[in-house]
Amino acid sequence: MAYDIRLMKLVTGELVIGKYDTAKDSLSDVAAIQTVPTQQGVQMMMLPYGYPFESNFSGVLESAAFLYRYRDTPKELQDKYIEATTNLTVAGGLGKLQFGAAPGAGGSGLIT
Repeated sequence: MAYDIRLMKLVTGELVIGKYDTAKDSLSDVAAIQTVPTQQGVQMMMLPYGYPFESNFSGVLESAAFLYRYRDTPKELQDKYIEATTNLTVAGGLGKLQFGAAPGAGGSGLIT
């Protein structure tokens, strides 16, 4: 099942991402986006909205809490959201994977 994953800014100034329900005009399974400065730059974290009191991605936010609705949600954020809520890794670039020896490296390139 495909979800409409959207990014919103709340009236509190927080950035959240979740599954958008058009009929109810709400976000479900909401995650708060937090940025943490590191020596290499800025790292992004996704936590269940309401953390530490809410430990699961199960919250629902109604449209009255939305200050701004982003037109497009970056694909990278959608992938990170899916990984955070499902504990699965979203694979990218599978067509570029090679199994076995690299072509021309003396192997057949077949899985052995």
